[in-house]
Amino acid sequence: MRAIRALLIRHGAERTPEGRSLRLLREWLSPAQRTQFAAKGYFEVVGADTGKQYRIYAGAMTNVCEIDEKDRPTIGLCFLPMGELPIGDVMLSQKIALESCESRALEVARRFAPTGFMFRRNRLLG
Repeated sequence: MRAIRALLIRHGAERTPEGRSLRLLREWLSPAQRTQFAAKGYFEVVGADTGKQYRIYAGAMTNVCEIDEKDRPTIGLCFLPMGELPIGDVMLSQKIALESCESRALEVARRFAPTGFMFRRNRLLG
């Protein structure tokens, strides 16, 4: 009975704009990114221009951080596409921007000091 209920909930959730956007995001993630997102609530990408490592957390604002060589967030970045989009679409646009036109994304990004509080995982979307 629990399995049937979980299947119905999942099927219903994937019919919503948010559910479809998260499915599309997962399709665009590499297998390693998909695993990381499911386990940790974030995935990492490499910037196209600098080769820097970025971590994209589940969310639509203030959810991107540059990561240093010790795997610690150093600079928080806030940039997102125009319009009200589901979380998965926002995260996918951030991934594509950093992996293909990093310098242009950084030009428009607002920077902030990352704190542990801002990036606590409160729910898994992967």
